[in-house]
Amino acid sequence: MIQTIAFYIFAVLVIASAVMVITARNPVHSVLWLILAFFNAAGLMVLVGAEFIAMLLVIVYVGAVAVLFLFVVMMLDIDVAALRAGFVKNFPLGIVIALILLAELVLGLSAYRVGAIELGTAAAGEAPAMVASNTGAIGGLLYTRYLFLFEAAGIILLVAMIGAIVLTHRPPKSKRGHQDIGKQVRRNPDEATVMKQPTVGEGVEL
Repeated sequence: MIQTIAFYIFAVLVIASAVMVITARNPVHSVLWLILAFFNAAGLMVLVGAEFIAMLLVIVYVGAVAVLFLFVVMMLDIDVAALRAGFVKNFPLGIVIALILLAELVLGLSAYRVGAIELGTAAAGEAPAMVASNTGAIGGLLYTRYLFLFEAAGIILLVAMIGAIVLTHRPPKSKRGHQDIGKQVRRNPDEATVMKQPTVGEGVEL
C-alpha cells in the first residue's frame, strides 16, 4: 500500500515539476523546478529497486548538471535586486518545499524497506541470476561483459575533455606577468638581489 501511495506522489510531482520547468518565466526558477523533478524521478527509481540509478540522478544530474545550468543562468543579465526580493518573498514557499522533500525522502525509504515494486516476472528458464543489489549487477556487467566498451567510453570522454581544453585555450597576449621558468633557473644567484642605499628624498633607480 505504501509503495502505491509513494509512486503516485512521486509521479504527480515529477509531471508537475516538468510542466513548471517549461512554463516558469524566470530561468532560475526553471532550474530549481528541474532539480525538484530530478529528486522525484530518483524517488521513482528507488521504488522499483534501482537504487544505483537513483543515486546517479541525485549525484550526476542534480549535483553536477543542474548546478552547472544554475551557474550559467546566474551569469546571464538578470536583475539581482529582483531576485533577492523574490527570495525574501518566496522564502516560506521554499520552507514548504523543503518539508515536502523531507517527507518524500522518509516515504521513499519506508517504501524501499518494504520491498521493490514487482514490475513483472520472467519465464522460468529466462530468469537472470540475482545478486545482492542492482548496483552489484551493473558493476558485474560493466567489468565483465562490457569491460572494453566501458573503457572505450572513458577514453572517448578523456579525448573530448582534452579537445575542449585545447580549443578554448588562448595564449596570453602580452608577456607581462608571464612566468619564464627557464630564465629563472639560468639566473645568477649573485645578481638575484641588489642592495640599494637610497638617500632621503630620492627614489630608487631600477
